[in-house]
Amino acid sequence: MLDLRIQQHFIDSADLHYKLAESLAKPVEAAVQAVLACVTGGGKVLTAGQGASAGLAQYLAVLLLAGFERDRPGLSALALSGDAQMASLWPDEQALASQVRALGHTGDVLFLISAQGAEQALVLAVQAAHEREMSVVALTGHPGGALARQLRETDVHVGVPHERVARIREVQHLVLHCLCDGIDTQLLGEQESF
Repeated sequence: MLDLRIQQHFIDSADLHYKLAESLAKPVEAAVQAVLACVTGGGKVLTAGQGASAGLAQYLAVLLLAGFERDRPGLSALALSGDAQMASLWPDEQALASQVRALGHTGDVLFLISAQGAEQALVLAVQAAHEREMSVVALTGHPGGALARQLRETDVHVGVPHERVARIREVQHLVLHCLCDGIDTQLLGEQESF
């Protein structure tokens, strides 16, 4: 019985990935272009999230710094911290925004990850990024909540339309891989075997 439940998770996840391939391709491509313009223009990518999304934000920073599936020079990326030590410096919801103000510059990109888009700390981080004339890429569940409402036309929103957080995070993980593959393809050219 449990094995059927496990199998259903695989089926549901694969089905959702297939359904979203076409609708997410354009916003992911826009995210690739935003990050690429930033790093080739001498800027850096600041990544952030809260809770489990912070882990995905750290993962993205590592992929940008160390490379995805091919060797390439590291790209300037830094995962912002929402840990207890950093939060003790500022009021909890201000910690990420304060880091954006201290580390972000015009032309940088703030890449935020959230399942729901409801975290006040991420909303404040977007406001801080806009103050610093930074672009924002938000990878959220759909429709993206208060976080998505803060975005400007020049920002990028990749919204995963699903109600289950587990499915949203699975798609977000794939989106990060697509993003990094797209960046590598733009920088290094097409790879012969996919």
